[in-house]
Amino acid sequence: MDDSKVVGGKVKKPGKRGRKPAKIDLKAKLERSRQSARECRARKKLRYQYLEELVSSRERAICALREELEMYKQWCMAMDQGKIPSEIKALLTGEEQGKTQQNSAKLTKAGKTEPNSSNP
Repeated sequence: MDDSKVVGGKVKKPGKRGRKPAKIDLKAKLERSRQSARECRARKKLRYQYLEELVSSRERAICALREELEMYKQWCMAMDQGKIPSEIKALLTGEEQGKTQQNSAKLTKAGKTEPNSSNP
């Protein structure tokens, strides 16, 4: 009997499917495999170094934010007791000085532009 099968109107013959293995030197194939493994390990090492640096930087950021939060908590407790922390006073006076400087700069600019705009 013939081993051919009819599938979907086409005759299929039994045999190997896909690419046929090339006749290459086994030593060369083994060396390529070793080189590929070395490269893979190097990439993995770099990836882990990157992730460790990322985690470290995030941990530093978290510590800084915790310190800032603790500072704000202390400020709130002091303000609840009726005391105004010196840091807040400095911030407020710094903002007020900045606003007055900005306003005076705006006035001087406006004063310079007005005479020029009135002349035709």
